[in-house]
Amino acid sequence: MTEQVTPIGGTQRVQVSPEGLVKVGARPGFFEYARQIWQFRSFIHFDSRSRIATGNSDDALGRIWLVLNPILNGATYFFVFGVLLNTAKGIENFIAYLIIGVFMFRFTTGSITQGARALNNNQSMMRAFNFPRATLPLAVNVRELMSQVIVITTMLVLILAIPPLERITWLWFLLVPVVLVQFLFNLGLSLLLCRIVTRLPDVVNLISFGTRIWLYLSCVFFSLERFENHPGIYQAMQLNPLFCVLDITRDILLYGNVPSLERWAVLGAWTLVLLIVGSIAFWKAEESYNQERA
Repeated sequence: MTEQVTPIGGTQRVQVSPEGLVKVGARPGFFEYARQIWQFRSFIHFDSRSRIATGNSDDALGRIWLVLNPILNGATYFFVFGVLLNTAKGIENFIAYLIIGVFMFRFTTGSITQGARALNNNQSMMRAFNFPRATLPLAVNVRELMSQVIVITTMLVLILAIPPLERITWLWFLLVPVVLVQFLFNLGLSLLLCRIVTRLPDVVNLISFGTRIWLYLSCVFFSLERFENHPGIYQAMQLNPLFCVLDITRDILLYGNVPSLERWAVLGAWTLVLLIVGSIAFWKAEESYNQERA
C-alpha cells in the first residue's frame, strides 16, 4: 500500500502490486545468476585490460616485469636445484623443462592468490554498485589469462633460443586447449577460495604456504621418476592437476609425444569438479557479500 496526495489536499490509498519487485542484493537463481554475469562481460574485459595496463605503472620497466618475474624465478630455481642440488640429472633439456614448469605453474598461483582476495580488495566498489560478485574473481582470472599470452610467448621463445634447440611440431597447437583448461581450473579454485576467504579472512595467509608445498609436489624442477621406488607417492603425484598440466605441456613442446588420455582425464575431472563446486558455493553466499563490513 502507498498513499498519494490528491489535488484538494486529501490523500488517496493506491494498491501497488509487488509483482516484478526484487529485493536489492537478493540472490537470483543459479542460471539467472550466470546470465547476469554474461551481461557484465564488457566490464570484466575492461577491468582486466585496465588493471594490466596499470599493474606495474609505478615501476620503471612496467609490464616487462610480467616476463622478468618468471625468468628470475626460473634462474633462481636452476641455480639452487639444477646446480647445487643436481636435480637435473636424468632430465633431457633441463633448462626448457624448468622454464615450462615455472611459467605454467605461476599462471595458476597468480590466478588463485589474486582471485581469493577479489572481494576483500574491492569492498568500496561492492558498496557503491549492485552487480554479480562473481564478476570480480572472474575478472582476475581473465586478467591473468591475458597476461599469460605474453608470458607463454616468452616461454616459447626461450625454448627455441636456448640450446638444445627444440623443433616446432603440430603438437604445439595443443598448448591452446591446455591453457584454456588450466584457466577454467584456476577459475573454479578461485571461486571456491574466494568464498572461503570472505568467510574466514585469515585463510588468505595460508594460501602462499599451500602454493609453496604444491610447487614441490608438481615436479617443477625434478622428474617424477625420482619416486619410482615409492609407489604411493608416485601414484599420488600423478593425480596432482598441476603435474598433469606440466607433463602435458612438456610432452607437446619438448618430447614430441601425444599427451596420454590419463593426464587429460585427471586434469579434466579436477577442472569440472572445481568449476561446479566453486560456482555453486560462491553463488549460494551471494547475499552475504552485500553486507556492510566494519
